[in-house]
Amino acid sequence: QVQLVESGGGSVQAGGSLRLSCAASGYSISRNCVAWFRQAPGKEREGVARINPSSSTYSAASVKGRFTISRDNAKKTVYLQMNSLKPEDTAIYYCAGRDGSCVNFNPPGDFGYWGQGTQVTVSS
Repeated sequence: QVQLVESGGGSVQAGGSLRLSCAASGYSISRNCVAWFRQAPGKEREGVARINPSSSTYSAASVKGRFTISRDNAKKTVYLQMNSLKPEDTAIYYCAGRDGSCVNFNPPGDFGYWGQGTQVTVSS
């Protein structure tokens, strides 16, 4: 049974940092694409960053230079380091897994495994 469990969300002031974690069980993060998505109230779910089995990464333009996705295979965990947070980063952040590799940024429908989400709130 595949489980993806996010943690690390919280409330911070603008300019602050958070690190999200996605712990996987029953799923190989080293052999599959893992991505972070987010969804703000009233908005569609959007891709934030993803990491492929090759360790290549891709980030959305809105977070490039501020957010970094990484992976620890031994801990079976994917991280999202978020720096210089802005109020517009406020959303529920989800971890998602897609068998095989991703091409640039696959849409949410291409991902078969999802975590429950973790809330990130950035105040001005």
